[in-house]
Amino acid sequence: MSWQNWSISWLLRLKAKPLIAKPGLSVQDMRTHSDKGARVAHPPKGWRIRENTEACQPLRGEWVEPQDPAQRDRLHRVVMYLHGGGYCFCSPKTHRRIAYALASGGEARTFSLAYRLAPEHPFPAAVDDALAAYRQLLAEGVCPARMVICGDSAGGGLALAMLLSLRDSDEPMPAGAVLFSPWTDLAATGASLATNNQSDVMLTGAAVARFSRHYLNDTPADHPIASPLYAQFSGLPPLFIQASDTEVLLDDAVRVAEKARLAQVTVNFKVWPRLPHAWPTMTPFLPEAKAAVKEAVEFIRSVTV
Repeated sequence: MSWQNWSISWLLRLKAKPLIAKPGLSVQDMRTHSDKGARVAHPPKGWRIRENTEACQPLRGEWVEPQDPAQRDRLHRVVMYLHGGGYCFCSPKTHRRIAYALASGGEARTFSLAYRLAPEHPFPAAVDDALAAYRQLLAEGVCPARMVICGDSAGGGLALAMLLSLRDSDEPMPAGAVLFSPWTDLAATGASLATNNQSDVMLTGAAVARFSRHYLNDTPADHPIASPLYAQFSGLPPLFIQASDTEVLLDDAVRVAEKARLAQVTVNFKVWPRLPHAWPTMTPFLPEAKAAVKEAVEFIRSVTV
């Protein structure tokens, strides 16, 4: 364990976990805290942020792209990023660092989607927004074979939900998907919700169940698009999945990887030791996050050649 991991894990256990575990914590409280924690992150040298805040647009969110128009024109690889936050909080701004890392490392224009949040917009609003953005990218000329969908936590589950919806409607698929600590079982049946309840430095099983209720509203928790674990995975593109052995959502990733492999889907799955939930989003502060992102970038490059 790096000293950076030890320090950040200690802070998360001291500050974040008690806050998230509070039974009376409101969604607005979580949004306030996540927004405060989103320090201004400047793009890598030679790159820029281009925001689209028009609510009526399918591509509402942020582009990370080269400043030089000629260089932008040369980049045909696109990453679509779906942020985590229990479907209730966080935004493209809170996840800029991981978007920067995927863009610069993958030599890709990266679009981070500002999908609608629960409980104001419960399931299937986030899925509808993700599909609309993907279809708009294709309409604007992006080749699906040069696109990868990425997401962490709820965003990882949303990425899977996208793939399943595209397959079921017989639409063009992206080249693959990168899932960091994906939340895939909103019925909360994974054994790690209990066995890792103490070792997880950020989340608790009870908090995960609470976020689930905000998102599902009246939708059954085993709905295969709301909870992709319950879907049938045949016909999906290659999946790259990372999870920590100490996080409560470990089994959400393990069971998806197992089901996908049984369905003959190509799966690159790795369990990392003693790291926070969705730690790749903590790049570049954590050496383990930088290493995880490097592996994700290698996957993105390999499936979009």
